[in-house]
Amino acid sequence: MSTVWHKAALVSDLAEDEPLTLKLAGKEVGLFQLDEEYYAIEDVCPHAYALLSQGFADGEEIECPLHNAVFHIKTGKCIKEPGRDLITFDVKVDGEQISVKL
Repeated sequence: MSTVWHKAALVSDLAEDEPLTLKLAGKEVGLFQLDEEYYAIEDVCPHAYALLSQGFADGEEIECPLHNAVFHIKTGKCIKEPGRDLITFDVKVDGEQISVKL
């Protein structure tokens, strides 16, 4: 299976406290801005369906809005179960364009 860069958003679409919920190539992806850097993670909580990008962000952590599972945005690591580590995706910025590699 090959990986492809997908245009995801513009830099101006994101803010530190407002992640984006995206659907790219049929995958639900959460796009986050932390300290002027951009991170993309699997957006669906692995415990049961809930969008993490609509959860409660606290620094580098995101809490599932339904299940209280907590994940590290930069690494995808599950910090508080229920859950498992998330898939993370490479992100690149070219001018205003943010792309995610799936």
